[in-house]
Amino acid sequence: MPRRYKPAKRVPLPDPIYNDVDVAKFINRLMTRGKKSVAERIFYTALESLQSRIQEKPLEVFHKVLKKVKPLVRVKARRVGGSTYQVPMEVREDEAVAIGSRWLIQYARKRNGRSMAEKLAAEMLDAYNGAGSTIKKREEMHKMAEANKAFAHYRF
Repeated sequence: MPRRYKPAKRVPLPDPIYNDVDVAKFINRLMTRGKKSVAERIFYTALESLQSRIQEKPLEVFHKVLKKVKPLVRVKARRVGGSTYQVPMEVREDEAVAIGSRWLIQYARKRNGRSMAEKLAAEMLDAYNGAGSTIKKREEMHKMAEANKAFAHYRF
């Protein structure tokens, strides 16, 4: 990381169908081995599946899911005087979206199902309804931050 200047934030081009940068970032995180067209097909199929289950616009559902999934606080290990403390810290907006979408993809991959599109749609539906592994992970993170609130003064 450079000391003299902060590098410019690189924003990917918006996706072709919804013209949304968050969707493009999610597709890039979903992509494995550089196969973007496969990742796009998985994502758009999952959104179509969601649209058939929930009578809302798929883009709105996606943004609601991201909002429900992203963490507000997290813990970071800080070494102070020979001991390591789990220090709760607020999460920046862009970092929170990245963490939330990473969890969504991770737990969708772990699900049992036929195709990745179906698994992703099921995980998004669970997150939309306030259940599922991703929401559980977020709550677990918040509980850990709450438990270690006494060490918040080590934040720097």
